[in-house]
Amino acid sequence: MSALRDHFLQLARYNAWATRRLLVDHIAALPDELYRRDAGLFFKSIHGTLNHLLVGEQLVWFSRFAEGVSPRIALDTEAEPDRERLAQRLIDGSARWLPLIEAMDEALFTSTLRYTSTRGVPTALPFGATLAHVFNHGTHHRGQISAALTAMGQPCPELDLVLMLVAESPST
Repeated sequence: MSALRDHFLQLARYNAWATRRLLVDHIAALPDELYRRDAGLFFKSIHGTLNHLLVGEQLVWFSRFAEGVSPRIALDTEAEPDRERLAQRLIDGSARWLPLIEAMDEALFTSTLRYTSTRGVPTALPFGATLAHVFNHGTHHRGQISAALTAMGQPCPELDLVLMLVAESPST
């Protein structure tokens, strides 16, 4: 395995770990009133932000990387109104990145990703940096949700990458 592939696999593992931990350990027990309340987030509520993650990470970016298609969908679309199905789709979707990255040809990581933006604009960006963006984007929005939970008086999720690394370490 190459250092680049290993790095992207680690990001994908972290994305799946942090997604599951946030949804199962913190959001599942959250009362619906708090879950759907406007918390001042860019996508308003925790529900709105999770739907944005589903749209961005799975419906848009995964489709671009895995299938070479560029869906035209608004980034604030409520793709899944049911919170339990939304959580399961996010957990299942985050797990799909690992086998995709494992199967990618090594040359892709230093190539150009060509796609059409959600607004219909042809775009060409560095493949590897854009793949890193997918995982960075998830971290950004999980951080927003963590801040919202804390502001609501809920326990703050501990989602640091080093916590996953410690959990994976054979010495712990």
